[in-house]
Amino acid sequence: MRLGVLDVGSNTVHLLVMDAHPGARPLPAYSHKAELRLAELLDEDGAIREDGVRRLVAQVAEALVVAEDKGVEDVLPFATSAVREAANGEQVLARVAAETGVNLTVLSGEDEARLTFLAARRWFGWSSGRLLMLDIGGGSLEVAYGMDEDPDAAVSLPLGAGRLTSGWLPGDPPTADDVRGLRKHVRAEIARTVAEFSRLGAPDHVVGTSKTFKQLARIAGAARSADGLYVQRTLTRRTLEEWVPRLAAMTEGARRELPGVSEGRARQLLAGALVADAAMDLFGVTELEVCPWALREGVILRRLDLMTSDRG
Repeated sequence: MRLGVLDVGSNTVHLLVMDAHPGARPLPAYSHKAELRLAELLDEDGAIREDGVRRLVAQVAEALVVAEDKGVEDVLPFATSAVREAANGEQVLARVAAETGVNLTVLSGEDEARLTFLAARRWFGWSSGRLLMLDIGGGSLEVAYGMDEDPDAAVSLPLGAGRLTSGWLPGDPPTADDVRGLRKHVRAEIARTVAEFSRLGAPDHVVGTSKTFKQLARIAGAARSADGLYVQRTLTRRTLEEWVPRLAAMTEGARRELPGVSEGRARQLLAGALVADAAMDLFGVTELEVCPWALREGVILRRLDLMTSDRG
């Protein structure tokens, strides 16, 4: 069957159309993405501004038209941290439902971590052993660890690249003091969670999901997206550590010229790099592998699992 995952995130409204059947690997058929950057469309009280709500409603409506055009049988719509943490989140959800008919499911941070972990586990399989997953989104950082498909530990921290850029790095390029302040903040937040994972033992395999890790790996020399999903892409902390000061010294325009960096993500790449560097350092990770699958694939996989269970 053809399913659509409608992801209302901090950076984009993304419709991923996949051909999926129980027991089979979901195959991407079409991707429709619109830049939104909800994390940057908040007023002083932390509410999504009226212009942001109007854009969100319009983009959800557009995604529904695309889904119909592509023959999608069912759309799985969800929202993450930007809507979850907005002061007017409930009102925004009601507005989207009233004007588009779409009832967005708001995932908790832990749900995000667990579903993304499921996708990583299915991609790498049981042979990857004890798996540590790091995911840097626009609004939050998710960390999960475990031996099975459901992680033994999963946390979500308010350390998304978009959120941190908006709140901590106003300059272009940012000042050294702002970068230092953000670095200190990120490391203090992550350090609070390390003990919860350390007691579970050292991981056998560490993976990074999300656009941030893909772009950091690419500028560090990993293969292009055009080379396909099955090419191994890795990122070492040593290389990342060298790139952080270079990114800090660049303007947004200069970052756009880096290989694999999209125009919409260039501004927040430094914040993402600071989070990645801190997470790898504090969790004792010297190298991670980039996983092509993440939250959207996890949502599809969970739906397929439930379909199989219902048939049984």
